[in-house]
Amino acid sequence: MNTLALIPGMSGIPEILLIVFVVILLFGGKKLPELARALGKSLNEFKKGQTESAPEKKIEKPAEPAESEADEDKKDI
Repeated sequence: MNTLALIPGMSGIPEILLIVFVVILLFGGKKLPELARALGKSLNEFKKGQTESAPEKKIEKPAEPAESEADEDKKDI
């Protein structure tokens, strides 16, 4: 099984090259660096958002159970 498969059924190098060629034709050589830069910036923002929200997920300790009347009676003795 080819790990470079982008689309099921299209697992060969010629198919991947065809997809790259079509993308270059659609967007042009000047637009591709801008698209890659925008993709990189959005990925960096996503990663930064994940690391900023991670400390907020602190696990709180469960509240200690209240002492019952039986426990209080034992302390009085």
